[in-house]
Amino acid sequence: MPFPMDVALLTDSSSCLLPQGIHGLAVLPLHVQVSGRRGDSREVTHAEVVEVMRAGRERISTSRVSPGEFASGYRDLVEGTGCRHIVSVHLSGALSGTVEAARLAADEVAGEVQVTVVDSRTVGLALGWAVLDAAELASTGAGVDEVEQLVRERLASGHAWFYVDSLEHLRRGGRLGRSQAVLGSALAIKPLLAVGDGEVVLAERVRTRGKALARLVDLVDRAAGDARGRGAEPRLAVHELDAEEAAAQLADRLHDRVGVQPWVRPLDPSIGVHTGPGTLGVVVADGG
Repeated sequence: MPFPMDVALLTDSSSCLLPQGIHGLAVLPLHVQVSGRRGDSREVTHAEVVEVMRAGRERISTSRVSPGEFASGYRDLVEGTGCRHIVSVHLSGALSGTVEAARLAADEVAGEVQVTVVDSRTVGLALGWAVLDAAELASTGAGVDEVEQLVRERLASGHAWFYVDSLEHLRRGGRLGRSQAVLGSALAIKPLLAVGDGEVVLAERVRTRGKALARLVDLVDRAAGDARGRGAEPRLAVHELDAEEAAAQLADRLHDRVGVQPWVRPLDPSIGVHTGPGTLGVVVADGG
């Protein structure tokens, strides 16, 4: 054990965090099922997800981390860090049963470690950055209340938008939330989506891909300005699935417009299954 910690952090792979070996931080992979074969989102690769979705011959879906897997993850953190508290932060409960599984596991290990489960109400690095900042704070010896407060503050500052070529994959997976009401008219446009109050919602009706991405840059620029108005330096991330070149170009546009170099990260396969190939996403959140 490198050194004991009072508080450790656990999240899931929808956070799009890369394995970084950060002491006191664990990332549990979500699960992807291809034609009945179940693997976690590190075993089922981005390339496989894209190939299966483009071919359309096999059924592909996702499943949550089980309560038993969460309980094992909590116990591993206790063994590896000596922590007395775990702050467990996860994909929006409106999109997945992951948070509920974490709560069941927290009850199971209640006699061994105190677990505080937080529904992030978001996805991607809007979640991941909150966890990273909290893990850094925990490493300084901060208490659980302070760590949880920072998580919630960072989550509240985050915004996430997604451009998808089609709403069809979200419709099939039942992830459209309030957008379901406008689905009929939206299928004919290039959708610009947002994560609002934990749900995927239709943010803009745009007729062309170019106009959608231009509008996305405008929204990011406004959110970055709001962050600076709060005295925070904005952080930007570009997420993609089967759109590496387009993601790099979008990152360059955002850098030129906002003056911040975005992180570029692929979507976790468990998220990409529901958005489809060609997805581009942008996250804006307060930095330290």
